[in-house]
Amino acid sequence: MRDPAHGRHGPHPDVWTGHATNRLQWLLALIGAACMALGIQLAVEAPWTSGLVPLVMSVVGCIAAGLLVLFGTLAFVRVALRVDRDHLEVRCGHIGVPRRRIPLSQVAGAEFAPHVTPCHWGGWGYRWRPEKGTAVVVRRGEGVVLRLWDGHVFTVTVDDAEAAVRVIRDRLRSRTSGTAR
Repeated sequence: MRDPAHGRHGPHPDVWTGHATNRLQWLLALIGAACMALGIQLAVEAPWTSGLVPLVMSVVGCIAAGLLVLFGTLAFVRVALRVDRDHLEVRCGHIGVPRRRIPLSQVAGAEFAPHVTPCHWGGWGYRWRPEKGTAVVVRRGEGVVLRLWDGHVFTVTVDDAEAAVRVIRDRLRSRTSGTAR
């Protein structure tokens, strides 16, 4: 169900969910799978005449590089953002790892960022830059920037980021008005 004032809601009306995907990273995953296939092909079909050590190194290298590229890209092909009454949770990939859960009590404010780009963060993925903070960047485009009470900044790319920011700000206002009573 979609509420234009508050973005997408999950099965509970108090939960907002959103996500962002990067289909280009599927190409990188295919390259990783091809490296693994090459390593397997070398292990099965290569002549053992050139020596065992070079062949083992080639096989292990291809499979290791393939696994690294494959799982590294699959982990960041998608990011999901979930905001409930008390927490904000970011999950990466289709299995949700890595994951970061931030209590709203630690959030000082939220801002809409219309132009988050991988090149400003050093690429796709879970990134940290001393001058910018931490980010989960899976594609170029809009995102949410959280300012935490401890001075840290956390950015995440997500579709309908403006709605996410409205929901987070509403939750923060209701928390402060609830404690002021």
